[in-house]
Amino acid sequence: MAGGLTYTAVESTKLATTELYGQAMVELGEAHPEVVALTADLAGSTKIGDFMEKFPDRFFNVGIAEQNMFGIAAGMAKAGLVPFLSSFAQFASMRVADQLSTDLCYQNVNAKVIATHGGTSFGQAGSTHHAITDIALVRALPNLTVIVPADGYETVNAVKAAYATPGPFYIRINRGFDHVLYENTDYGFEIGKAVTLHEGTDITVIACGSCAYQALTAAQFLKNADGLAVRVLNMHTIKPLDKEAILKAVTETRRIITVEDHTVVGGLGGAVAEVLAEAGKGCAFTRLGIQDHFSTIGLHEDLMSLEGIDSNGIIEAVRATMGKDFEADDNWDDEV
Repeated sequence: MAGGLTYTAVESTKLATTELYGQAMVELGEAHPEVVALTADLAGSTKIGDFMEKFPDRFFNVGIAEQNMFGIAAGMAKAGLVPFLSSFAQFASMRVADQLSTDLCYQNVNAKVIATHGGTSFGQAGSTHHAITDIALVRALPNLTVIVPADGYETVNAVKAAYATPGPFYIRINRGFDHVLYENTDYGFEIGKAVTLHEGTDITVIACGSCAYQALTAAQFLKNADGLAVRVLNMHTIKPLDKEAILKAVTETRRIITVEDHTVVGGLGGAVAEVLAEAGKGCAFTRLGIQDHFSTIGLHEDLMSLEGIDSNGIIEAVRATMGKDFEADDNWDDEV
């Protein structure tokens, strides 16, 4: 996990999430001739261009026409191919919402959407390129599996799992280089199953994407500084959600914080809240994310700090949530 891997500035580009995604696509293409790739004039930015260079006859650039790309991919999937569509997350969700719903999800076709530049990771490009509502939109669509990998190695696992699992996928990754959370891909990735990054009994932080590393860093600091045992769950799969891990956490820690590079409305925090409400489990609960406003323009790390979703923001939220009251008895029948 974090802290166990060292690298130089020259080597760091090889660990970029999009770089590893590009490599994973080439490996899939070599092993499976039915895999094809599509993009809307973003081959270089999304690294799907690696596939283009290796398999030019199986690569299709439709131009700046994302809606058409989704329709084409649906037809390809109907013909037995396995299309991987690559575009910015804001375009792969908001701009093509109708086509994603009708062409891919309604028909339940075997097409995989790789949505890059997720959250505020392309912060300097401005609000039109901040994908801060995409999780809320796509997780409401039937038949769609939604994954938000935490780093490049998890992206590789997600891409390979998407190929191996029939049906439409939405995999949301960041613009480029992320903090390295895992040393390799061999840590037990499974669709719909959260990964425990840090054990704890005092409070649980549930995170996804770039916030998973921040949550782990915060937990390690709080253990040394405050003596707190903070459980950290990397909830890489937003749909289907790991309800078992959430209910286990609320039963054992009674305090839950969710953190995401996304609006708090309808994202990971909303999904976790739905599980808690349906189970009738009362707890001290805090949602960290973009608080129902458009994000400002700036570098990703600065925006995460402004929104309180970096390690410092999580540390503050943990300390505040530890002070919240909840009903301490073990019998929750009166709370249902």
